[in-house]
Amino acid sequence: MEDQQPAAGDLTADAASATTESDEIAPGEIDGAAAEQVDDDAEVEDQVAEATTAGEDGGARVRRRAGRRLAIVVAVAALLFVGSAAFAGTSLQPYLADRATAATKLKVARTAANAITTLWTYTPENMDSLADRAAAYLSGDFGAQYRKFVDAIVAPNKQAKITNSTEVTGAAVESLDDPNAVVMVYTNTTSTSPLTKNIPSLKYLSYRLFMKRTNGRWLVTRMTTVTSLDLTPHV
Repeated sequence: MEDQQPAAGDLTADAASATTESDEIAPGEIDGAAAEQVDDDAEVEDQVAEATTAGEDGGARVRRRAGRRLAIVVAVAALLFVGSAAFAGTSLQPYLADRATAATKLKVARTAANAITTLWTYTPENMDSLADRAAAYLSGDFGAQYRKFVDAIVAPNKQAKITNSTEVTGAAVESLDDPNAVVMVYTNTTSTSPLTKNIPSLKYLSYRLFMKRTNGRWLVTRMTTVTSLDLTPHV
């Protein structure tokens, strides 16, 4: 039996038939696949939407928490600032009061020292104006008493040509009860006269001054001698 080969036309027809059968898809299958794809896409969109919403909600919660933390930090900082300012004010007040008291004591001590220097320093040439110079440091009654004393010694001191020089060596405020003060003043006083061949007479004197502030000025209202030592060398 001779081998039979298919005719060219039969092979083509069979191949075409096979191709058509294998590639052909029913319309129902397309619609079903499309529907499934649409469902998948919708599900993905829903998941994306849910994730987005969750992200937005989470971001909002994070922002709210951050805002609350910031508000708390600001409030705490404000409280700390107010507290530190109050503490600084409380601490500063006694310091300023102490400085004011120290300044007042210094002013009183200087005034007392100047008063003593003026009261007990004179020459025969300026003895007549001594009471007027001293009046700037003395209160009314005490000033009147001092003027009476000076008037009594002017003539004999001028006749003896006495020169008196007083140097303040120290001054200390014993008490300060505004407007009153008590001050100790320590001095070295030197007196010379031609009658004693100008040999200096040396004395160490200390005074207690009672002072009062009047119209912004500290004036001596009373004075007592606490110490009087004659340091003149005797040959």
